Amino acid sequence: MTQEIMEAVKKAKDESKPRNFTQSIDVIINIKDLDVKKPENRFDEEVALPNGRGKDVKIGFIADGELAVQAKNAGIDLVVTKADLEEYGKDRKQAKKVANAHDFFVAQADMMPLVGRFLGPVLGPRKKMPKPVPANAKAEPLIKRLRTTVKIGVKDQPSIQTLVGTQDMSDEQIAENIEAILTVLDRNLEKGRNQVKSMFVKTTMGSVVRVI
Repeated sequence: MTQEIMEAVKKAKDESKPRNFTQSIDVIINIKDLDVKKPENRFDEEVALPNGRGKDVKIGFIADGELAVQAKNAGIDLVVTKADLEEYGKDRKQAKKVANAHDFFVAQADMMPLVGRFLGPVLGPRKKMPKPVPANAKAEPLIKRLRTTVKIGVKDQPSIQTLVGTQDMSDEQIAENIEAILTVLDRNLEKGRNQVKSMFVKTTMGSVVRVI
């Protein structure tokens, strides 16, 4: 399978017209024999890609005290304190702006009730509710893992589309990232990757290339 994936990735890159930005590469997987009306057939998971995403991930860290200091020292994109949360509660426009600008949010567990109250209405619909962590957690390893993470899931349609890298990564690196996505299917589907009906790869602006 890895060889077929690498060939499809190479073809997608070769056929993509040059752009003045580094294009992302997505994988699209269609699943057969899956009734998405049944709740047990739906899933949401975060996957740490072995070779990273190839592009920056913006993370919002909601914390106070020591954890907030650690997050700042680890070079986090945004630290949100209790006072900031209350401000977002008053200014929905600003809250939406923050929600749209960041890929992931992490929150100190004891601040989750405030997050739910002030940011929940904008983060919930965007599927960006924070992952709660204890106040004594270590910020750096958390941030490191999230920078390589993508979210995948099956909800209304028996298909998945997710970022698996960028065009300046090697074909092999992208193929390994796609294998990590297929491992999640092995875990969540009755027949694992044997339930894959079709799989494609594509660059941001390019056309789809069939893998299987």
